[in-house]
Amino acid sequence: MFRFIDDVAGAIYDFFSLAFQGFCYFLAGMLIVGVPLYLIAQFFLLLQTF
Repeated sequence: MFRFIDDVAGAIYDFFSLAFQGFCYFLAGMLIVGVPLYLIAQFFLLLQTF
């Protein structure tokens, strides 16, 4: 019985670890791509006002 509970706890830990790691990669990718694109868009809006 202890081995079964240990396996279930390990599976739950692996699932949440993988989900959190995937979310962190997604968030980092959004920041790496989104921030430069936002700055480029703001630059073009600045040029448009002249």
